[in-house]
Amino acid sequence: MKAAEIKRHAVVMHENKIYQVRGVERSSPTGRGGNTTFRFSLYQVGSTLKTDLSLRADDDLAEVDMAKRPANFSYMDGENYVFLDAEDYTPYTLSPAHAPDLKDYLVDGIEGFFVMVVDDQAIALQLPQFVELTIVDTPPYLKGASATGRTKPAKLETGLEVQVPEFIANGEKVRVATETGEYSGRV
Repeated sequence: MKAAEIKRHAVVMHENKIYQVRGVERSSPTGRGGNTTFRFSLYQVGSTLKTDLSLRADDDLAEVDMAKRPANFSYMDGENYVFLDAEDYTPYTLSPAHAPDLKDYLVDGIEGFFVMVVDDQAIALQLPQFVELTIVDTPPYLKGASATGRTKPAKLETGLEVQVPEFIANGEKVRVATETGEYSGRV
C-alpha cells in the first residue's frame, strides 16, 4: 500500500513487526520538484514501543489483513481487560499496552468498542468516538460571571481531567471525544 493511502488506525508491517498507525502528518514542500512526505507515528502491537517513520508518497508499506470485531467489556483479569465479541462471544484479552487510553473512558454500560484481530489474535482496541462520563469535582459556577466561553477544569469519574464551560456543575454528565480527550457537550 502506498504511503499516501495509509490512514490512522491502519495496521501495517514494518521490519517484520506489526504496528498500528496512531498519527499521520503530511508535509508538502514549497519548492519545485519536491516530493510529499508522510510521517507516521507507529506503535508496536502488544507493547508501548513507539516508532516514527517518514516515507515519500510513492513508498510502499505492507498492510496487515485485520478484522474489526464489535465487542463489549466483560471483566478485569488482573491488569488485563477481557472483552467479549458482540456476535459470537469469543473472549479477547487485551493488556494495558493494547489499549493505553482505555482506563480514562471505561465505565459500566459503555458500548461501541471494536477489537482489532489479526490471525485470531487481539492486537488493539478501538474506543467509541464519544463517551458519556459524570463530573465528580469541578469549581462552582460564579453567578454574574461573563458569558465569554471561559472554561474550568473538571475531574471525571474515571480520573480523567478535561476543560468544561463555566456553567457545568458536579454530578452532570458530559460527552468526551476519545480521540482528543476533550469536552464535546453536555448530555
